[in-house]
Amino acid sequence: MMVPMDGAAQATSARQESLLTDLRAPRTWRTALYLLLSLPAGVLSFGLLAGSVIGGVLTLPLLVGAAILLGSLWLVGGLGDLHRVMSGLLGVQFARGLPPLSGGLLTWLRVTLGDPVTYRTLLFVLIQLPLALLCWVVVATLLSVAALCVASPVWLLDPVAWPVVWGDRTVTPSPGGVLGLLLLGLGSVIVLGGVIDLFGRMWARLVVALLARDPGAEAARREVVALRRAAGRVALGDDLPATLLDLTAQARAASTADAVILLGPDGTLLASSGRWPEALVGLPDRLPGPGAADVRRAPDGTLLATLPIMLPVSAGGPEGGVLRARYALGVRPGSEELAFLLSIADHAGTALHAAHLIERAISRAGELERARLARELHDSVAQALYGISLGAKTARATLDTDVGRTRQSLEYTIRLADGGVSEMKALLFSLRPDALEEGGLVAALRQHAHVLETRHSLTVHAELRAEPLLAPETQAAAYRVAQEAMHNVVKHARATQVWLDVHVTNEMAGPQVVLSVRDDGRGFDPLALTPGTLGQRSMRERAAGVGGTLDVLSAPGEGTTVTLRVPGPAPLVRA
Repeated sequence: MMVPMDGAAQATSARQESLLTDLRAPRTWRTALYLLLSLPAGVLSFGLLAGSVIGGVLTLPLLVGAAILLGSLWLVGGLGDLHRVMSGLLGVQFARGLPPLSGGLLTWLRVTLGDPVTYRTLLFVLIQLPLALLCWVVVATLLSVAALCVASPVWLLDPVAWPVVWGDRTVTPSPGGVLGLLLLGLGSVIVLGGVIDLFGRMWARLVVALLARDPGAEAARREVVALRRAAGRVALGDDLPATLLDLTAQARAASTADAVILLGPDGTLLASSGRWPEALVGLPDRLPGPGAADVRRAPDGTLLATLPIMLPVSAGGPEGGVLRARYALGVRPGSEELAFLLSIADHAGTALHAAHLIERAISRAGELERARLARELHDSVAQALYGISLGAKTARATLDTDVGRTRQSLEYTIRLADGGVSEMKALLFSLRPDALEEGGLVAALRQHAHVLETRHSLTVHAELRAEPLLAPETQAAAYRVAQEAMHNVVKHARATQVWLDVHVTNEMAGPQVVLSVRDDGRGFDPLALTPGTLGQRSMRERAAGVGGTLDVLSAPGEGTTVTLRVPGPAPLVRA
């Protein structure tokens, strides 16, 4: 895209001013500098391009020529950027182009050869050298005439030292003739200013015609990049405010809007990018329908575009708020830009719906967890409390008549109380295994083994050596796999003993942390089970999530062994 630094009104008023003003105008001197640099830049551009093309063609049989020709194609774009930078002296500024699309050399070659700007840039490089040479000749001629005419008083003072011969006659200067030459020199200087201004306009038109990138293509590329980033941000979905803020930033960066905001259904400001007047914040009187855009003029003369944020019907309603874009005076969005902003609004609706689903899922998970705790408390702690109550009442009833029975009732009550305390500790530990955060995997497994022995009367043989160096997410995955395996022992195995082991082995693939849970239960036939039974699906997903593997070995009557292998560093933390 091209942005003229000097507007049309400036150009018109400049043409109406006197020619002497051209000599004093800064743009004339900038244009003169451009003309001065145009010839060496043209020689450099033509020489580099011609040399690379000729060298590539001559060395093509040696296979080096292909690389040189590719370099000459890249050189065309580089020379175009050089001349775009130089065009700033003419009052022309080009918007920075987008970086090339990723995809390797073939993608770059296909895009470059299919871009019309490449061929227009090549044409500019080819015609710049002769045109720059013509400008130099004209300017040099006018400068020479002006210099000779201005120096004519020196000729009048000493005609012999500066003889002027015309044919076979020697011209003798006169005061009138010298005065005429001075006037001619002044006129040449004035004409020179006009010629420089004319050349500047000619070069500016040529630069804009041949070096300007396609505004539509640039806008389309910017919109594609913005939508791709917006889609990635929405898919990440980790932070709704940050997602909405990034969507407004992308909408503003890829459009001609000065500011973009997102409003909720009640007019609450959700996110904004750019300066938005406080008086214009809020919902409009009339909301556009689905897939439509409402563009109207604000009281300050700017344009406001309003687009709906649509939510799926399953989210509780089609209204999710609006996206509003504000445009500067004289700027009006096209239909393509409005379609782009509507896509951003759809992404915002997706983000809002995803956040709503996540909130519902968290709420549902909390309800399920509360239901599980209620069952656990009813089956364990509540039963223990009921037994304690019965034991205490029995002891009170027999306290004066049967001391031995009272002692038995009290011992029974104490055992139930200890069991209830263990049950409560087990429930609290299952909710938040502090040992995993404070002491690591080995400490958490040791505590869980103790809970298993106390709560379910199992004998646990724990071979837990030094703490392996594992990332926090790997520690958590290993702990949950062991927890699920021991839960299966309690629920299905009917075992009396459990062997829990954690150690590090050095294998060809690198050091491996091995965790195994083995029981002496009734076992099962793995081939006779449907996929996903006994929590295997959950355990395998956890193992795969941290780059590990899970093996389950079992047979009827021979117990079960669950082995988890996860990658880990060789050094160990000494206890």
